[in-house]
Amino acid sequence: MEPIISTKDLMRTFGGVTALNLVSLDIYDKQLRSIIGPNGAGKTTLINVITGKLGASGGEVFYRGQPITNYSVHKRVRMGICRTFQINSIFMGLTVYENIRIATQLHLGGSGRVFARRTSLKKVNQEAESIVDRLNLNEVAYQSVENLAYGDQRLVEVGIALACDPKVLLLDEPTAGMSPKETRHIARLIQELAKEVAVVLVEHDVELVMTISDRLTVLHQGGIIAEGPPQEISNNCDVKDAYLGSTKWAPLLETD
Repeated sequence: MEPIISTKDLMRTFGGVTALNLVSLDIYDKQLRSIIGPNGAGKTTLINVITGKLGASGGEVFYRGQPITNYSVHKRVRMGICRTFQINSIFMGLTVYENIRIATQLHLGGSGRVFARRTSLKKVNQEAESIVDRLNLNEVAYQSVENLAYGDQRLVEVGIALACDPKVLLLDEPTAGMSPKETRHIARLIQELAKEVAVVLVEHDVELVMTISDRLTVLHQGGIIAEGPPQEISNNCDVKDAYLGSTKWAPLLETD
């Protein structure tokens, strides 16, 4: 099976600092791949280079075997490479539905008018309503995003990414700042999404990644020090030394 996203000897430097050092990895369709590592390991930089937010200093990025290293962010989104950010990137003054509807409208190539009549562009409305329903945001769909709980705000950002019809969904710290209950909710959502598309998860929550991931990639000082399924990674001595230490965790999704 051909990887949906792959990198080969990917490099990114900032002045004299090497943030990514010869990173090569393959990510497959309907796989939940988590990228973990200590602060400064290069996790967000890797996501930024894959999505085109940052250029590569060396190496290549491929989508279904096609080199896309020099493609713009916009072109990658059109191909289905979509992401969320560590910090919310949503319109706080608009409702949940309006945020998702605008993203859907732009993706489908409709009018860019923010306040187009709700009765127009039937397909856009249906797609937006379907995403709101999928994220269990119906009860707050017409509330201003600025009035929502933080966990729901993060879900809105996921909804905006889903509006772009992703083939690869990259989630950067989606549970940061969430309560345990909110974390369990989004963990289940991520698992469901990974049944349909490739999901790349950058996350510090060890319990989360060990519970839901198919495969983990561990970065340290810009390079990959280990890859494998959760149990293999949890027993890897190099990973323990660099990141996990003697951490113990319990299954995340046992209780509500």
